[in-house]
Formats: sequence, C-alpha cells, structure tokens
Amino acid sequence: MTRNASLAADLESDWASRVRANRDQAERLRETGGGDFYAPVSALFVADPRRTGEPTLEVLHALARPEETWLDIGAGAGRYALPLALRVRRVIAVEPSAGMRRALRTGLDEHGIENVRVVAGTWPDSLEALGDLPAVDTALIAHVGYDIEEIGPFLDAMEYAARDRCVAVLTDHSPASVADPFWPLVHGEGRVPLPALPELVELLRARGRSTEVIRVDRSPRSFESVDALSAFLRRQLFIADGGEKDVHFRAILPDRIVHRDGAWTLAEGPTGAVGVVSWEIPAR
Repeated sequence: MTRNASLAADLESDWASRVRANRDQAERLRETGGGDFYAPVSALFVADPRRTGEPTLEVLHALARPEETWLDIGAGAGRYALPLALRVRRVIAVEPSAGMRRALRTGLDEHGIENVRVVAGTWPDSLEALGDLPAVDTALIAHVGYDIEEIGPFLDAMEYAARDRCVAVLTDHSPASVADPFWPLVHGEGRVPLPALPELVELLRARGRSTEVIRVDRSPRSFESVDALSAFLRRQLFIADGGEKDVHFRAILPDRIVHRDGAWTLAEGPTGAVGVVSWEIPAR
C-alpha cells in the first residue's frame, strides 16, 4: 500500500485536535483533583490470566507464538500481558501508572508468572529503556491511544520496537464513551468524542500500512455493586462525590442501570465492536 504523506499528516492533525478538545472539555468541567487517575480503580482491570470465553483474548492467543517476545504498551494491571505471558517466551509490560503497576506485580506473584518485565514510564519515552532495537517481535496496544495527542510518533515508536508486526485493540468508540449519555444530563453538554478504531485504521492505511482487522462483539462493562458502577461513571464525568452534580447524577442513575447475570451494568449497552488490528513492520 502506497503511503499518502499529506493525508496522513492531515489525519494526525485531526486526531490531535480531537484529543485536545476532549481534554480541554474535561479540564473545564473537572471537579476532581489530578494525580494517578487509575490508582483508585486498578482492581477493575484485574483479570484471571487463564480465563476463557473472551473473544478479544482468543484473537490475541491465535496471533501469539511460543518463541516470541511481546511488548504490551500501557499494560495496566496485566489484562493481556499476563495471559500472553503464558503463551509466549517473554512479555515486556510498559505502564505509567504506579497503581496499575502494583496491581500488575500482584497478579504476577499470585499466578506464578515470571517471564514479564515491567517498565515504568510513558510511551514513547520508554522506547530507550527497551535496549537494542528492535527489542521484541510484536508490539501491542490494547485500549491505548484514544487520548494520545501525538499519535504519529507514538506509532513510529511501536514500529521501531518490533521486528515483525504491531497489534492494536480498540473499540469503535472509546471505552470512556459508555458514560457519554450522562454528559448532557449532568453537564448540560455532550462529550467531545475521542478518535478510535475507524480513525486508527484510516491513519494506518494513509501511512502505507496494510492492515488486517478482526472484529468481535463488545461486551457491556459489569460491576459487582452499584457503588462500583457509580464510582466508575463518576470518574468519567469528573464530578466530585457529594457535589451538586453528583446529587443529580445519583438521582438519575437508578433508571439507567440493571442487574443482569449477577452483576450491575448500564441498561443501554455499548455501541460498536472491538477491533483487533494487525500490520507488518515495513522494511527498514
């Protein structure tokens, strides 16, 4: 596929504009403080590495080979890094959040997984920490990239890190979009959407990459309690616990959630699907 440099530059600029607009809106309406955004909710991202029946993980398993080294950028609590470590020779997990890294290391200890190297830092700043490049066979991002303003250098660094291919797991609409129906009700305005799967695929093709996309169903997010669900939504809405907007949010929430299969979830399920996008590293 031929690279269209002008189109790629325009798409990267549009991506950056949307990320900035989304961030600026959040900062304008934010009632909560900064800090490690994921630390209080890291437990929500913990999953059994030997689980079955998850379509996205099954696609990743089919791509993984025993002799490979994988890089998981933004590995979080190890939702994919841990199960991949059971399939491949080695995983390097890059994660900026201290809270997520603690959850990741706890998971490694609990499941006796020893072939994961944890790197603290953001991407692409952590590229040099990998050592000689290319450092891995496959570079993976899973639900990472939606809010990356400089997406071009981010993707470049992924490709520098990998010998064979890159893989990206994204949804048609960003995971945070599940809270979008609450924005007009709580803030009086709609949420500025982040770029997601369709924009990534379009950008990759403009950059001359031949992509393979495998789409799977997007499962609704479920929580063990109403408190856990409301805390998740409150964080996505950036509202303070006990504030005026929170009082209104708590009043409208009961009509918009259901108890299904032993867990709490939103009555209106997520839109779109999950896509697993893979592309080969171009000749260097």
